[in-house]
Amino acid sequence: MTKIWLKGAFLVFLALCPALPSLAANAAAPDPAIRGVYGEWALRCEVQAASTAEQCALVQNVYAEGKPDLQLVVVILKAPEGGYLLRVVAPLGIILPAGLGLRIDGTDIGKTGFMRCLANGCMAEVSMDDGLISRFSTGTTALFIVFPTPGEGTGLPIPLAGFANGLARLP
Repeated sequence: MTKIWLKGAFLVFLALCPALPSLAANAAAPDPAIRGVYGEWALRCEVQAASTAEQCALVQNVYAEGKPDLQLVVVILKAPEGGYLLRVVAPLGIILPAGLGLRIDGTDIGKTGFMRCLANGCMAEVSMDDGLISRFSTGTTALFIVFPTPGEGTGLPIPLAGFANGLARLP
């Protein structure tokens, strides 16, 4: 079973989006950045530093059972050119050439490489086409697969309940 931590997920998201202000100093206070919760997805919005533009994202964070150092942060953003981006942040130390695999309800969707690693993790990002959005909207569970060691693929399940409602409210 996985533990979902929405606030931690967004803190990692913020670390990967340096234009957004950090929430770390105010971690114990109620979080006004959460605009809604849809299933296990949190809709988070922050005003970007140096502008009045607001950046919003659907965010979900999951830890692997029995492996507290293995967690993923899944972030859905509106792309600047239109459409949506799926961004997944995996922990440092995973086997990067193995990439990030995705299955939805037992069906292999594909695999992508990691783009870059920062202090808080390694990021993979793909543009979400209509087919992928549909699978996320109608599916039950997305299984993201990473490799902590060369021969050990580990799948981390992300519940998809609430995704369609959250995406519809993503400004």
